[in-house]
Amino acid sequence: MDETAAVPGRPRSAAGRSRDGAEGRVPGEDTGRIEDALTSPLVEAVRDLDGYGGLVYLRSGDRRSLVLALVSGVPRSLLRSWWRVPVGGALPMAEAYRRDETLWLPDERATMVRFPHFTAGLPYSFGSAYQPVRTGGEAVGVLVVLRSAARTPMEEETVTLALRPAERAMEEGLDRLVAGRAGPDSAAPPVEYDDEPVNVRLPTSAAHPVRVGLIDWDLDSDRCTADDDALALLGIDRAAYGGTIADVEARVSPHDLHELRESRHDALTAGRVRSRHFRVRDESRGEERTGYRPVELWGHLVQGGAGSARILVGALVDAGGGLTAAEAAERLPDGIFSLDQDGRLTYANRRCEELLGSGREDLFGRYPWEVVTWLRDPAYEDRYRAAMLSQEQVSFLVRRPDGNWLGFVLYPDVHGLTGRVSPTGPPTGAEQGPQAGSDAAGDPGAPAPPPAPVATARAGALYHVVQMASVLTEAVTVQDVCRAVSEQLLPAFGARELALYTVSEGRMYLLWESGYPEGFLTPFEGVTLDTQLPGVHALTTRLPLFFESPEELSLAYPGITLDRMQAWSFLPLIASGRSVGSCILGWDAPHRFTPDERSALTALSGLAAQAMERARLYDSESAVARGLQEGLLPHRLPRVEGLRTTGRYLPGTQGMAIGGDWYDVITTGRGVALVIGDVEGHSVGAAAVMGQLRSAVHAFAASERPPQEVITHTNRLLSELESDVFATCCYIELDPATGRALAVRAGHPPPLLRHPDGRAESLDLAGGVMLGVQPDSVYPVTALTLAPGSVLALYTDGLVERPGDDIEAGIDAVRRRLSETPADSVEHLADRLVGTARRARERPDDVALLLTAYR
Repeated sequence: MDETAAVPGRPRSAAGRSRDGAEGRVPGEDTGRIEDALTSPLVEAVRDLDGYGGLVYLRSGDRRSLVLALVSGVPRSLLRSWWRVPVGGALPMAEAYRRDETLWLPDERATMVRFPHFTAGLPYSFGSAYQPVRTGGEAVGVLVVLRSAARTPMEEETVTLALRPAERAMEEGLDRLVAGRAGPDSAAPPVEYDDEPVNVRLPTSAAHPVRVGLIDWDLDSDRCTADDDALALLGIDRAAYGGTIADVEARVSPHDLHELRESRHDALTAGRVRSRHFRVRDESRGEERTGYRPVELWGHLVQGGAGSARILVGALVDAGGGLTAAEAAERLPDGIFSLDQDGRLTYANRRCEELLGSGREDLFGRYPWEVVTWLRDPAYEDRYRAAMLSQEQVSFLVRRPDGNWLGFVLYPDVHGLTGRVSPTGPPTGAEQGPQAGSDAAGDPGAPAPPPAPVATARAGALYHVVQMASVLTEAVTVQDVCRAVSEQLLPAFGARELALYTVSEGRMYLLWESGYPEGFLTPFEGVTLDTQLPGVHALTTRLPLFFESPEELSLAYPGITLDRMQAWSFLPLIASGRSVGSCILGWDAPHRFTPDERSALTALSGLAAQAMERARLYDSESAVARGLQEGLLPHRLPRVEGLRTTGRYLPGTQGMAIGGDWYDVITTGRGVALVIGDVEGHSVGAAAVMGQLRSAVHAFAASERPPQEVITHTNRLLSELESDVFATCCYIELDPATGRALAVRAGHPPPLLRHPDGRAESLDLAGGVMLGVQPDSVYPVTALTLAPGSVLALYTDGLVERPGDDIEAGIDAVRRRLSETPADSVEHLADRLVGTARRARERPDDVALLLTAYR
C-alpha cells in the first residue's frame, strides 16, 4: 500500500486524484493543499492531549460522507474500513460533525455505551476526542485525537480546552486557503475531500544517527583524501590532517590495525571491501574519558589503464548505532523482529528466522501473517491491531505445525512495533508436540502434519462484517434496512452508486437507489428473471459478479447501457435459501477487487438479505397494525357550538407503529366530554385494549353518567378483562354555554390551560390510580371554569417524556410553546406543539394530543 506522507509545513509531492481531478485540493485552487492547513494543528493537538494518534475527517463533495483526509500515529491500513463514514451514521465522528460540538470518550466503556456499532468495528481499548473543524462558521469536518486508555484520565473540560488551539489554527488555515483561491468575481470554493488519506508522521526523538564519511585511498601511494564527515568520524581536525593513510592509522586502536590493513588486501584481491570493523579513538568527552567508537569500512576498487593509480573509493560508517544494535540482537537467544507502522517486517534476527521457519529475504517488506502459513489466522493479525490501536503491550501463544508452542510479545509505539518470540510450554489443557493419535505421534521421525486450513479473510474485513451486522440488527422496516445498507456500503468501500432490487412474482423492482443519474434505472424496472442483465444473473445463479472496468462489463454483456461508472459489483441477496433480490454497487474509477473485499462484500450481502427478509415480514405485520390503529381512532371529531377541537397522533418509532394512545370528543346531554387515554405497550394487544376502553368510555358518557362514574366503571371493566395491562385517562366534561367543567384524572399527566391573555399553566387536578390497578378505586372530581378565549390541551406522556430528562421539564417546555404560539388557529397550534416530537429521529412512545379552544 502506498503510504503517502506529509511533513508539517511542506507540500506533499504527489497524491491520488480526487473526484474532480484536483488531486486532493480545494476545488479550483492552483497551489496549496488542504492538508497543508491541517498538518501542524493535527500534530499539536496530539501533543497537547498527550495522545498517540490523530485523524482529520472532511466532508465529501456529495455531503453524504466524512472522508479521512489526514492520519497520524495510526496505521492507515488498520483504518481502511473507516476511510469513509456516513454523515448520518451512529458513529462518534459523525455525531460530532452533525451536532457541531466536542465529544470526549475516555475509554472503551464510554465508547461502547454511546456507540456500540463503532466498538463492534474497532473493539480495542483506547480513548478518543472529537472536535469539529470549521471554516466560515460552518462545520466542514472533524479532528480526532486518539489517547491510550491506560494514561491518567482527563476531564471533558480539560480536553475541550486542549483542543481549542488546534481548532482555531485549522479554521484560520482553511479560511486563508479558501480565501486565497476565490476569484474576484466568484465565490470561495467549498472545503471538501474525496481523496485517499495522507499519512502525517509524528515528530520523534531520532535514534542514534548513522554518520557516513567518504574517502579515496590511493593504494599505491597511500595518499588518502577524506571529506569532513570522514574526518569527524576519525576525530581528526582538517588543519592537522596530512592526507595519508598513516594519519588514519594513528587514530585506530592498536588492536584493530590489522583490520584496517587487511582492507588493502581485500581491495587488491577481490576488488572491494565489505564491512571491515575497527575502532577509532573518541576524545569528545575529554582526555580523561577517552574511549573508542566502532567504525566500518565499505568500498570498491577503481583502476584505470596500465600504469594508472589503484583507488579504493570507500565509505566510513559509524557502527555505534543501528549496526551495533543489530549485532547485539543477533546474539540474543530469543527471536527479535520489527514491524513498521503498517505491519510490514523491517527487521528479524537469525533466531527469529529459525523459530518462524522463514528467511529474512522472504519476510522483509511483507506482513508476517501472509508469509508464514500457520500465522494466517485472523486472530494473530488482530493482536497486532490491538497493540497498535491501544498502544499497550500485547502477548499471545501460537502453536507451530510441529506441535510446539511459541510465545509472542508485542511492544508498540506510534512509529511501529518491536516483537519478541521465544519457545514456551503449551497453555493449560493443551498438549506439547504433535497431537495424540496422529502418525507423527507414533513415529518420532515422521514429518509433522501440514497445518489445517485457516481463514483467509483479513481481520479488518471481519470487523466490518461485525459492524454491519450490528447496524442491521436495529433496522426495523425495509426502508431502514435499505438506508443502513446504503450508509454503510457506499462510504466503506468508496462506491458512488447503489441500487437495491427485490423480487416479486418473477420480476425485479427497485427498492432503493443512491447516486444514479435521474431516470437511468427506469428501463430496468420490472424486468423478468430471464433478462440478460448482470443483476439478474447474480440473483438467479446466486453468485456475486465483479467487473473492474467498463470493458469487462461490456464484453460479458454486449450492448448493456452504461453510465459514468468504471467498476461494478452485482451481489445476490439470498436469505435462508430464498432469493430476495440484488444489490448493485458502482465505482467512478477502475477498481481492483481484492480477495478480502470480495469476501467482505459477499458476506455483507448475506447480512443485508437476512435483514431485508425480516423487515419485509415486519412491514406486512405493521400494515395490519396500522389499519387496526386507524380504525380505532376517531376519523373526525364532532362539531360543537362554541368549541374548536383538533387531535394529533404520532406512533412511536420503536417496535410496531401502533400503540394504546387515544383521544375522543363525545357529546352528552350536559355538554361535551373531552377524553384522552394511554394503554401501556406497543402491540396489537395494546391497541385492542385501547379500542375496548374507548368504546366503554363512549358508551358510559353517552348514557349521561357523571364523570366520576364514567371513570369508575371503565376502571372496573379493565380489571375484569384480566388483560395484564394498565391505562391512564383524563376525562373532562365541559358545558360550552357556561365554560364550567368537571375533570377526573386516573394516573394521567395534568392538562395544560392557556388563558385568554396568553398565560399557560399546568392544571393541578386531583387524581386517582391508573385504570386496571384496583377494581374499587375512587376517583375525585375537580371543578373548572374556562374563560372565553381559553385553550385546553390534553396529551399523553409521549409528548413530554425524553430519555434521561425529568417529565416536569418536558411538561414545562410544552407549556411554554403553548403560551408563546398564537391561538388564532387551533390546527397551527397543534402542529406547533407536536413539531419537536415529529422531527425526532427516535420516539420511544406514542404521542396523542387533543386541543380544545373555547370561544
